[in-house]
Amino acid sequence: MGKFAGKVVWITGASSGIGEALAKSFWKEGAHLVLSARRLTELERVKNSLNPSGNQRVFILPMDLSDTLASKQLTDNVIREFGQIDVLVNNAGLSQRSYTIDTPLEIDRKIMEVNFFGTVALTKAVLPFMVNRKTGLIIVISSISGKFGFYLRSAYAASKHALHGFFESLRMEVYKDNVQVMIVCPGKISTALSLSALTADGEVHNKMDNAIAAGMPAEQCAERILKGAIRGEEEINVGGKEIRAVWIKRFFPGLFSKLIRKQKVE
Repeated sequence: MGKFAGKVVWITGASSGIGEALAKSFWKEGAHLVLSARRLTELERVKNSLNPSGNQRVFILPMDLSDTLASKQLTDNVIREFGQIDVLVNNAGLSQRSYTIDTPLEIDRKIMEVNFFGTVALTKAVLPFMVNRKTGLIIVISSISGKFGFYLRSAYAASKHALHGFFESLRMEVYKDNVQVMIVCPGKISTALSLSALTADGEVHNKMDNAIAAGMPAEQCAERILKGAIRGEEEINVGGKEIRAVWIKRFFPGLFSKLIRKQKVE
């Protein structure tokens, strides 16, 4: 049991990948969990994978992040169940695998609706409860693509860049209310994100990227995120050697531009 023992932690995108790994990490810390995603059966699987421990509770709350109008009702459901929300982990998201020139605007809008507006809507629904209690932590799972663009990911990168602007502003506004905001930028993490990525025709990519398959295990990523949350860090980059690109771009932008164009397209 640790810092989050007895706390209520709401995780979106909890049915797989980083979200599932975070559920297990916060559970080990002694937290109560609210698990949200679209796939009820997968949420049940994650719940059943957790070892029963004392008085800890798991509340399964299916949701579609693109339905922004549902955020208030879903939040009210959590408050009725637990009476509080201590940590909100905005993890759910949708990736992309299509060239800009081939991608219809409606696909760009769909990705923005899920990754940006869905995340913002849920945060705005939860925020008043944290501000009123003068305590809370909002964790935002962005991406290394929130730092720079990449092939086949123009809308995805745009949505992640937008998250940085929104949550950096929010962090300043709620500092006085003792509400913390941590932005997480994962690099290549071994998850199924590329399988569900949207192509130009709106279909799922249904292919595992080689770089993603060989990436950092989601469990290791989750432990780094948890450590950052315990330390009160404001922003962390998580991954392998690809994280170096963030610093290369910052200090050697010309070199970065040459190197990034040489990366394999997938």
